[in-house]
Amino acid sequence: MENIKTKITKAFDALSGTFGYKNVMQAPRLDKVVVSVGIGKIDDKAKREKISQRLALITGQRPSPRPAKQSIASFKLRQGDIVGYQVTLRGARMHAFLDKLINVALPQTRDFRGLKATAIDEMGNITLGIKEHTIFPETADEDIRDVFSLAITIVTTAKTKAEAEAFLRHLGLPLKKDEVEA
Repeated sequence: MENIKTKITKAFDALSGTFGYKNVMQAPRLDKVVVSVGIGKIDDKAKREKISQRLALITGQRPSPRPAKQSIASFKLRQGDIVGYQVTLRGARMHAFLDKLINVALPQTRDFRGLKATAIDEMGNITLGIKEHTIFPETADEDIRDVFSLAITIVTTAKTKAEAEAFLRHLGLPLKKDEVEA
């Protein structure tokens, strides 16, 4: 089975016929993968630390805490309070994470039938919402008590939505076929 890095290098050959690329630099590439977790109003410092450690295990990189940008009185939120954690992956860690996501984690998702192609935005990026972090192999079975969800954004250099969809399908991201609504 090919890994993500070899598929990225073969993207020019695979997509040049469809999109008419004349140069290797015209083909879309992966820019970065951003993994973020919102913790809301968890006051317990031990729980926040546990979420941070699990996110570090899943991504292979220590997450950075994301503070609130402004105070919102109705939510009892003050400026500077930690409201989530974020990890930006590039290079080898990005390739390893995507490989693990596509080949291990997504197939373990309950009732998984593919990702919607409509999730790709006009700039060529896709954001996935994962309801349970337990689909990743790094999470132990005893950690099922404190399950959290995470958002994964895959940023590409594709210029159009069609280009991004073809590139992501080439990488092996399980996108659904377009269904005609009756």
